[in-house]
Amino acid sequence: MQPKANKALIVEGGAMRGIFAAGVLDSFIQQQHYAFDLILAVSAGATNSVGYLSRRQGRSRKIITRLATTRRFFNPRRFALGGHLTDVHWLWHESRKLLPLHLDCLTKGPQLVAVVTDVLSGGARYMSVTPDNLDQVMLATCALPIAFKEMPQIDHQPFTDGGMADSIPVQEAYRRGARDLTVVLSHPLGYRMKPSRLPWLTQHLFRDHPELAQTLLDRANHYNAALDFIAHPPADCQLRVIAPPQDFAVGRLTMDKAKLDAGYLMGLGAGRDYLAMEQRLAKSA
Repeated sequence: MQPKANKALIVEGGAMRGIFAAGVLDSFIQQQHYAFDLILAVSAGATNSVGYLSRRQGRSRKIITRLATTRRFFNPRRFALGGHLTDVHWLWHESRKLLPLHLDCLTKGPQLVAVVTDVLSGGARYMSVTPDNLDQVMLATCALPIAFKEMPQIDHQPFTDGGMADSIPVQEAYRRGARDLTVVLSHPLGYRMKPSRLPWLTQHLFRDHPELAQTLLDRANHYNAALDFIAHPPADCQLRVIAPPQDFAVGRLTMDKAKLDAGYLMGLGAGRDYLAMEQRLAKSA
């Protein structure tokens, strides 16, 4: 008997780099492609996935290019004065108000699981997203340490950005029984994360949370281990990757709307190419 979660979609985060996944998932919406049992997503990948499940084509693109490029979200001066660099609380709730979601999407179709990082243990937690916990989990998975001054709480326990502990949860998808994996990355193929150049600073900034500090110091190793899994999946696992092209010019905090629009179109094209390949494989099977 095949595992229940045989087909999984894994969506990486990456703040503004999420514009690529926004394009990929919009191409899926266009062709009504929801052939997954499980979606595992992180940070901006999780918010993109909510828009995808809600069948709101263009929603994530508008959030990133119109709301996330404003000073209300990204404000270095506010940060210098002790406030948020990126106000993800405002961004999430403003997008809920201006671009409403169909919350019944979370009880029908693929199961959405968002990754968050447990501040106290430093470990990854995988939270099933429901209409009841949607706001809490989305805020937690996107709350980049330092850039967002708060540590969101779920059931009175503090959490932070899921990408700190598990940026690309391919191994978790496999552990859950998925053997047919589609992975949407935020970096071009060939990227490898480099270790922190200032480990002492990380330890200082998170001296009250040493387990989280260690997770941040180990992050490059965990990230690159996920890339190794993708490059060399187990023999019983079929894995396909949708990644930005080498000329993808969007960084974590890119505010240039022309670059963001170009990144979106790259995602849209990559998603269409993926679906065309899926159709060819289905016909030849």
